[in-house]
Amino acid sequence: MADDRTLDILKQALLLEKRGKSFYQTVAQQTKNKAVESFFKLMADEEQTHIHMLSEQYKSYQEIGRFNADIRSEEKSKVSEIVLNDNMKEQISAAGYEAAAVSAAISMEMKSVELYTERAKSATDEEEELLYQWLAGWEETHLDMLHKIDNELIKNVWYDNQFWPF
Repeated sequence: MADDRTLDILKQALLLEKRGKSFYQTVAQQTKNKAVESFFKLMADEEQTHIHMLSEQYKSYQEIGRFNADIRSEEKSKVSEIVLNDNMKEQISAAGYEAAAVSAAISMEMKSVELYTERAKSATDEEEELLYQWLAGWEETHLDMLHKIDNELIKNVWYDNQFWPF
């Protein structure tokens, strides 16, 4: 019989991933810049990968009471391959919609990392622990890229408004 607490955590994880996917898709649809659109589409695609994998783990745990190691993807995040080039920096306005989206995305990704890290620590099943470690690592990749973008936006605002003391 499946543990209700474990299933509840999987449901919570699925909800976080679905919200993230929806958010990233919306930003991609509403931005007017192709580089920013591509970035957020990639983020949405990666969240879909997590949704699929978590759904399969949920089914496995519900049916047989354990996680299925064969379901965990060997795929790696492609977000780290994105080059934060000058074109992308210029296209994300620090005071604009895209900058606000980056800030909101940071908050969402932090929640995911926290949930997955905590669940990995408390897991009693080895496959569950590996699953949540894998997810936390992938979400940390997203978080790192979002922080890099946000830091560049902050620098641009400082330069534009001459906040530098020198």
